[in-house]
Parts: sequence; C-alpha cells; structure tokens
Amino acid sequence: MRKSILYTLCFCSFPTLADTSVTITGVSQTQEDPAIQASFDWAGDTGWYAGVWGSNVDFGEDTNIEFDGYVGYYTALNDVLNLDVGIAQYTYHGADVSSSYNYAEAYAKFNYGNTNLNFWYAWDYFGTGAGHSIVMLTHNFPVNESFSVDVGIDYSMSMDDDKWTWEGKDDDYIHWRVTGNYSVSGWDLSLGYEDTDLDTYGDSTILFTVGKTFSL
Repeated sequence: MRKSILYTLCFCSFPTLADTSVTITGVSQTQEDPAIQASFDWAGDTGWYAGVWGSNVDFGEDTNIEFDGYVGYYTALNDVLNLDVGIAQYTYHGADVSSSYNYAEAYAKFNYGNTNLNFWYAWDYFGTGAGHSIVMLTHNFPVNESFSVDVGIDYSMSMDDDKWTWEGKDDDYIHWRVTGNYSVSGWDLSLGYEDTDLDTYGDSTILFTVGKTFSL
C-alpha cells in the first residue's frame, strides 16, 4: 500500500451540557487534499444532544459535499460506565446521483474510564441496500498531564456481500491506529499512524493534527 503524510489543522470548540458549540476543522479527506469541515452542536442538561456537520469531499466524481445530521442521548449507567446512543443521517451533494448515496446509521458507544467500545449499524449502506456494521475498541494511555497515547482497532463488515464488498469478494476489513497526543498552551497536537488489511482502498497513513479549543 502507498504511504502518505496528511496534515490537519483544527480550530475546534466542544459542547458542554445545556450549551451550543461550533467547530471548524481542516482535515484531509479529499484523496489526500485538504477539506474544510464545520459542525454546529447542541447538548442539553438531560443528556440529549443534536448537531449537524458538513465537509467538502471527493469521491472520484462530482460528489463534493457531505452534510450530516445526528441526534443522541448520553447517560451514566453507573459510577464507571457511560452510554451514548443515537442515529445519524449522511447526505451527499454535487452530482445528479449524489443523493443515491444517502444513508442512516445507528450507534451505541460504551465508555469505561479510558476505554471505549463503539458499535455502528447501517441498514442501507451508501444506498446499496446492504446492511453494514462496525465495532471499534480504543484505549487512551496517559503519560503525564500533557502527553497521552491512543490505540484503537475497528472491524467493518458488510452483511450483504451480494450488494456491497470492499475488495473483490472481501466483505470485511480491519483498521488500526496508534496516535500520540500533546497539549501545550491551549493547543492540541497529535501524530499518528493508521493502516488496514485492505490492498487497494486502505492506505497506510501518517496523520498530523493541530487543534485549538475555543469556548463559546
């Protein structure tokens, strides 16, 4: 697989309970060219939240905009275990056929300390009619107050390989990543490596991110 280096510049604000936030992010999503992303989020003090997210994209034809909406509920199950459940709607724009890619996805995310176990399920993945699921496990290792290391692995699977596969007859793949995070003077920097077991779709990637959080 081809190796690539991606540079990401993030200017971010994050929601607190019963508040709203706006996030603007620069990230590589357009075949290793920069993308500009923005989101608007609301989080209530009862655990409910909602938001919208948009980005320019490049899927190899005239589809150049992705616009998503989501609504969910976050709650503490007990003193150590938290649950986040919700549904997201993904929409695509730019070409006459772009809307045919639209699909919805439900998710459930469990948090235990520095460990997260997340699940996603789509019943019409990218408008193909295929069921599709993802399971992800991540863990954060704090080194000191400024530096930490994230490790994660996720598994994606098509449940209808007659409607959707990733490569030939491969209806699943594994993706993994290792990222170092450093915070200094209000800035958040990260440098990570990620890869998949795909031969053509998944590039091994070095990803560098610079971010700053602004309170509203």
